[in-house]
Amino acid sequence: MLPTEQITNIKSQIIQQIEKSFPADKKDSAIEQIESMNVEELEEFLKQNKLVKGDSSQCIFCSIVSNEIHSHKIGENEKAIAVLEINPISFGHSIIIPKNHSEKNSEEAKMLAKDIAIQVKKLKPNKIDIFPSILFGHQIFNVLPIYENETIDSQRNKATEEELKSLQKTLLEEKAKKPKEEGEKKESSKKPKKEKPIKLEKIPEKLWLPKRIP
Repeated sequence: MLPTEQITNIKSQIIQQIEKSFPADKKDSAIEQIESMNVEELEEFLKQNKLVKGDSSQCIFCSIVSNEIHSHKIGENEKAIAVLEINPISFGHSIIIPKNHSEKNSEEAKMLAKDIAIQVKKLKPNKIDIFPSILFGHQIFNVLPIYENETIDSQRNKATEEELKSLQKTLLEEKAKKPKEEGEKKESSKKPKKEKPIKLEKIPEKLWLPKRIP
């Protein structure tokens, strides 16, 4: 049987999808139906909608990996992705999801969890804990910033879309700065070379740059 905090988390993710994709005249009734479900009804709903099946890789976490369920990604490697928890225990709470559906520990997922923990240090928690967990037959890792005395069983609070987008931007900006800063330090340590005369070419009327791919 699902623990209470996970029921709340799953319902919130489903409701988030309803708010994004359902027609306006059907949203309220669909959300009310999800909120009123007990544990057995919720598990049956997940099975019927192929969000979780005992022998299938098609679970709610696999749906996040495949982008069938919207998420706020903050990191990725070959074997795992890192997304912001939509019902965080603390500011910066993130989950690491291995791309393969398995209960086995993934070394690559552990490595990504440690990378994200370093990334989240910018938020200035007192410390950061990493908690492994198995849900729907899928191994995940919680990266939990500790500001006071939070634990993995502490109360969760639903984050708004605006809050998640803002935090995602903050963490991704910090990640993008590091290679640039390291390159600048390396460059500054080199002896200055004798500069060659600069030949000014005519600047084109329009300068086309490749678009950034998210």
